[in-house]
Order: sequence, then C-alpha cells, then structure tokens
Amino acid sequence: MLFIFINVYYCFSSAAGDRLGPKIPEAVGMLCGCVYLICMFLFIPARFGQDFIVNKDNFPHQELVEYITALLAVTCIILLGFADDVLDIPWRVKLLLPAIAALPILLVYYATYDITYVIVPKPLRSFLGQSVDLGWLYYVYMGMVVVFSTNAINILAGINGLECGQSFVIAASVLAYNCLEIYMGDAPSHAHIFSIHLLLPFLMTTAALLRFNWY
Repeated sequence: MLFIFINVYYCFSSAAGDRLGPKIPEAVGMLCGCVYLICMFLFIPARFGQDFIVNKDNFPHQELVEYITALLAVTCIILLGFADDVLDIPWRVKLLLPAIAALPILLVYYATYDITYVIVPKPLRSFLGQSVDLGWLYYVYMGMVVVFSTNAINILAGINGLECGQSFVIAASVLAYNCLEIYMGDAPSHAHIFSIHLLLPFLMTTAALLRFNWY
C-alpha cells in the first residue's frame, strides 16, 4: 500500500505535461506485480518438490533454471516499472532497459537450446524453404521483441483500462492456445505447461489490476 499512500500517480489530462488532472492509480500495478512474484515463488515447491523428493537423481534442473530465469526477467521488468513511476525515465532509456532485462532469458536459451531457425510462412516457402536459420540475428530479434512488447503496453499507461485490459486479453488468448495444443497433442506439452504456469497467476493479478485501472 506504500505506493498509494505516497500518492505515486500518473495524472492524466489533455495538456502535455500537466499533472493537475484526476489521479489514476497506475502504480497499483506494482502491487499486482509483487503479488504475482510471490505466487510464482510459492509455486516452486509445488512444482518441483515431488521431483526433489521422489526423483532426486533425475531432477529437472533445466526446467527449474528456465522457471527461475523467467522470474528474474519479470522482476527486472517490474523494477523498470517502479523506476518509471518514481523517476520519470526518458523514453530513450526505456527502449534500452527491457533488452537488458531479457539478457538472462537469452543466455539460458543459448546455453540450453540454441535453436535459431524460424518457420517460413507458407506463401514464401517456395522461395525460402521450410525454415531459415537466422544465427545470431535470432537473439537480436528476440531482444527487439521484448523491447516492443513492454513499450507497446507501457505507452498506453493512464488510458482507461486499456493498458492492463489488453494484457489480460493477450494472456487469455495465449492460455487458450496452450490448452488447445495440449488437448490436440500435436506438439510437446512441456513448453505449453510451462506457459500455463506463468499465465494463470498473471491473469488473476491482471484482473485485479483491471478492477482498479478501469475508472
């Protein structure tokens, strides 16, 4: 509740730079982010506890590393959001920091999978083939995706319910896709289950944020 008591708000009005408009509880997102991290940390024993007790010799270390790395990246993004609310970070800095936050994920991906090819859309397969190996450009591309995703959401901060509203819709769509893929059984379920583990607490905390952000 600290962020509410110290009045860390984004005051939206039609005049650029005018902070005399109505107070909008934008910084409540920090509370939801912290609750999300707490839920994910508490989920670690539930997810890996049985493997550690029963299957200690074949413990899924790679899955645990992926899980912790994802939480580290989320923590970095939440820290960026806190700094943005308090310090009013310039846009040129906002473009760089998400890429830095994505470094742990990219490094773990490089050490575990290092698959850098992408599937070519069907209309272009006669020219480029089934897939194209991007090499190191794949990691540049993924870093740019993180920068785009975070700023595409953050740029809508202060608009009535739109920031967390689109986050909720996107997360619900991805969750539905994961469930459909698991049901159809056309692809390995590990990645989809991992995605569901991350999305369910996110959906719940985002729904709570939407309740306050929809003014």
